[in-house]
Amino acid sequence: MKFSEIDPRSWPELQPYLDTCVLPLSGLSGEESPAEATDKVARAGEWLSPVEEAFRGRTVTMPACHYGTGGTEFVRKINELISAWKKGGFRYVVLVGGQPMELPGVEADLYIRPAAGEDEPDAEAIVKSVTDLWQGRTKATN
Repeated sequence: MKFSEIDPRSWPELQPYLDTCVLPLSGLSGEESPAEATDKVARAGEWLSPVEEAFRGRTVTMPACHYGTGGTEFVRKINELISAWKKGGFRYVVLVGGQPMELPGVEADLYIRPAAGEDEPDAEAIVKSVTDLWQGRTKATN
């Protein structure tokens, strides 16, 4: 589910079932033309789609983090979000990016992204990586 689809009055009842928070990362630097920005945001959506489609009743997709391409300050901010969401009751936090952005030190339970810029999302592998996380088989990046 997307964050905007959740009725605030229903949240206490839904929260035990929606244990996984998903944060899309667009990887925008601010130097993109409007067309390039559109492409990067759409690319993140392509990598996010398999998670949202397969796990609608168990995940909450938060608003995307559009601007940030890595670095210490960006990782610090992402880690603050992860910490807040876990304190708020989410058991898992999954990052999904459309760019091959490295985030050393990020504390997400899973980070799904292309290894190279031209890689296409493999829906089956993405779904398996989330399932493996839930089954305790991995704390990994994909």
